[in-house]
Amino acid sequence: MSIKRNIESIGSDLRKGCRLIAVSKTHPPALVQEAYDAGQRVFGENKVQEMSAKYEVLPKDIQWHLIGHLQTNKVKYIAPWVSLIHSVDSPKLAAEIDKQGQKAGRIIPCLLQVYIAKEETKFGFDRTELLTFLENAKLTGMSIEGLMGMATLTDDREQIRREFRELHDLFTEIGKMHLPQAVQMKELSMGMSSDYKIAMEEGSTMVRIGTAIFGKR
Repeated sequence: MSIKRNIESIGSDLRKGCRLIAVSKTHPPALVQEAYDAGQRVFGENKVQEMSAKYEVLPKDIQWHLIGHLQTNKVKYIAPWVSLIHSVDSPKLAAEIDKQGQKAGRIIPCLLQVYIAKEETKFGFDRTELLTFLENAKLTGMSIEGLMGMATLTDDREQIRREFRELHDLFTEIGKMHLPQAVQMKELSMGMSSDYKIAMEEGSTMVRIGTAIFGKR
């Protein structure tokens, strides 16, 4: 199938209130342009250097989302133009984004990454760290728009569902709290090519899909 047909097919699956983030990491700008020509405007990248290179050569109305692990020393390169950072996984990174947002004269929208998988390779806040951070968040150069999580890489669909449900429950719980002005629970980013339908059933507002659009790398 073509990229256009893939986007249309996934679009027909999307639940109301859920947006498609086309994950274009490792794919060349020509394929991103093909997806853009098919109507896609939101793209996710894992690495700052690759995202910056594509930003320079592709249409400027693209919304670029940084979805991979972000090092503090790389924040300054994307601070002026990134649309959303999904992967804020520590107070240290949040502090740097806040500082670079102030320098760039803007408020950078972000999601806090929560550790929900039963794997050692994933990054993110645990529940206690997350609640402590939110209670003390004093932010002027970034805003927290919601949460992001990655389920365990497993064929056990019920385990995946449980992990997504736990994250959604936490998202809902936090949304009922008295939060600082810079914190809102609007977006819940969960679900990839292999599990996005489960994620949508469990309340995802953003699905991050690469392989099902662009094919295997």
